[in-house]
Amino acid sequence: MLDIKDIRLNTEEYKRRLGTRGVKPEEIDELVAEDKKRRELLVETENLKKERNEVSEAIAQAKRNKEDASEQIQAMRKVGTKIKELDEKLAKVEENVKSMAAHLPNLPNPTIPVGPDEDSNVELYKVGTPRKFDFEPKAHWDIGEDLGILDFDRAAKVSGARFVFYKGLGAKLERAVYNFMLDEHAKEGYTEVIPPYIVKAKSMYGTGQFPKFKDQVYQVNGEDMTLIPTAEVPLTNYYREEVIPTEDLPVYFTALSPSFRSEAGSAGRDTRGLIRMHQFNKVEMVKYTKPEDSYNELEKMTKNAGNIMEKLGLPYHVITLSTGDMGFSAAMTHDLEVWMPAQDTYREISSCSNCEDFQARRARIQYRDENGKLQYVHTLNGSGLAVGRTVAAILENYQNEDGSVTIPEALRPYMQGLEVIKKEK
Repeated sequence: MLDIKDIRLNTEEYKRRLGTRGVKPEEIDELVAEDKKRRELLVETENLKKERNEVSEAIAQAKRNKEDASEQIQAMRKVGTKIKELDEKLAKVEENVKSMAAHLPNLPNPTIPVGPDEDSNVELYKVGTPRKFDFEPKAHWDIGEDLGILDFDRAAKVSGARFVFYKGLGAKLERAVYNFMLDEHAKEGYTEVIPPYIVKAKSMYGTGQFPKFKDQVYQVNGEDMTLIPTAEVPLTNYYREEVIPTEDLPVYFTALSPSFRSEAGSAGRDTRGLIRMHQFNKVEMVKYTKPEDSYNELEKMTKNAGNIMEKLGLPYHVITLSTGDMGFSAAMTHDLEVWMPAQDTYREISSCSNCEDFQARRARIQYRDENGKLQYVHTLNGSGLAVGRTVAAILENYQNEDGSVTIPEALRPYMQGLEVIKKEK
């Protein structure tokens, strides 16, 4: 959540910068106006409460002096009624302010590219050279189905579209991939966590998924329990409503979890394969840092994600997302996109974002600075990586003409030394 006081003091700046994210100027004006009403009501109620205290004291004094206090008592009743009315009005206005602010995205870092969509993203660098095939490369879903390691049809029968059964060496490959990722991140100083996979609405609010994106998740047990769309949610809420000891910063967490997404609004996109699923495994990285360290930590996190692909021998590039393509809670995002030969293009496999204090304000996560003053931490999150997409990239980049798939050397210890996945006879 953004700082309402700062919006009030720098209204035109917020209009300009949030305008690059699709926020209309009148949305900011309405928020500022409602906040002004809130502050006016607050002053009015405080003055009346002060008056009530004074009248109460006068009544008490009159009673001590055995004087008639009926007029003061009548006046206090009127003041009490007025205070009750104003408190109810103030509560509604405060709820309006909170709701308006909760729907505003994070303020974009002034250095990122400005543009309405992905066409305005800027490539930072490439790593690795795409393989040149002397045969027509197949899509990963065809490779997996031909090898008998992926079964989309039976998953559709059981659960519907955008689900998959991993079978045999397919399941083993998926497990090898995420165990390798977790081990690599542990070497980089991340603490491995197994988080809850169902969270309360307050946790979804803390990371910015609620209230704006309720249509993109799966809710269970009424309104207050949600299957996580990413391990970012429980990991970032770990310290919700706490003050982190300064000496503990930065905090690094990593976790494997299933991710559940309704994929609302994605009809017709990536209907085949492992790219856009309702359920998929993902290894997540989350950091809590001091504000002055967060952008250095973002670059390190991006390198941590890239390290996985480099050790797997997968070509990729890194791009900085534009204001119009960036996620709701992010101030800056670096996307890592892996090369997919069958599509002859790069596809997203990780997003690494610095959310600055946006999530920390919503979740009230703080630390004490060198002067002992409470400050909000900065939070960062990134995929390290999306496991299914990594499997898809391995199948396509390491496919052989006979339909087999060579296993990257880094994964062979996790596959009991197996070097090639071949079709079972």
